[in-house]
Amino acid sequence: MDTTAPPDKPVGALISGLAVVRYLSTAAAPVGVSRIARDLGLNSSTCFNLLKTLVHERLATFDEATKTYRVGLGLVELAKGALETASYARLVHPHLELIAAAHRVTATLWHCASDDRVVLVDRADNNATMRVHMNVGQRLPMYISALGRSLAAHSGLSRSALRERVDVLRWDDPPSFEAYMRSVNDALSKGYAVDAGGYVKGVTSVSSAVLDAAGVPVMAISGTGFSAQLTRPAIKALGEDLRDRAALVSRALSGPVPKEEAER
Repeated sequence: MDTTAPPDKPVGALISGLAVVRYLSTAAAPVGVSRIARDLGLNSSTCFNLLKTLVHERLATFDEATKTYRVGLGLVELAKGALETASYARLVHPHLELIAAAHRVTATLWHCASDDRVVLVDRADNNATMRVHMNVGQRLPMYISALGRSLAAHSGLSRSALRERVDVLRWDDPPSFEAYMRSVNDALSKGYAVDAGGYVKGVTSVSSAVLDAAGVPVMAISGTGFSAQLTRPAIKALGEDLRDRAALVSRALSGPVPKEEAER
């Protein structure tokens, strides 16, 4: 059987649906249904129904405020084995934008590049006049700041092994190891970690880990802002938002989060 030959009876709806997915995956910005239908030569009603189905299947997302569509995280579930980090980052980016806008922080996506380093692979800024800036490509020690605590909570390292890694870190205001471990335990129970001016004075960071199917941390999503602007309720709201979005990304990357993680 020649699998490269066109089928005798191609399914038109499937072809149109895939055309919409390809269109969204290459679009530089969110797009409305009228433009998608026009560019693809589809009937507007047909295009609308295709998009509704894609949103239901999480292959696309819909922005109620702007009435536009963009590619969704569900696409990762279909091709997670073949995607590169850059592809993951593109699909996570809408979540970073929403975090940055809703909480007026700099939202960042960190990738675990090795046993002792993370690298910043994507960022979304808020529209404040003064904001924390970080460069894509920046590398940090694995267990520093809030992102380090969120990763440490799922690292599986013994207390002594973790202490060896934490003791050599450079902070503006270093926590004691006991205080660090308390915040790691908090991260495990709450689903997010907080660093209030420890790594950089005057800057607060909140982070949640993205886990693979085995519960191993592979990335972290963070929100960072000036400490004076992040009240305790604001930190809690940011942390819960990060936790929920990290769980969505975890499921998209590698299926359901392990039961013991979901129950925490």
